[in-house]
Amino acid sequence: MVRLLFWIALIAAALWLWRKFKTSQQGRHEPTLDDPLKMVRCAHCGVHLPNDRALKLGNDWYCSQAHLEQGPGQKD
Repeated sequence: MVRLLFWIALIAAALWLWRKFKTSQQGRHEPTLDDPLKMVRCAHCGVHLPNDRALKLGNDWYCSQAHLEQGPGQKD
């Protein structure tokens, strides 16, 4: 019984080490950004958000469909 537990523990440790080594080899590559996101300002409320999440109408950017429909906000 002790021998069986020993072999199970040894195999489990070997598998754990192999997986850890395999993931460390894959994780060495640094991620690169080909085209970084540009931050834009909502023309209605002034909130800043990434351009991939914003809606564009002409030269203005909006954070939501509701703000796009309401148009530019009032300037103080």
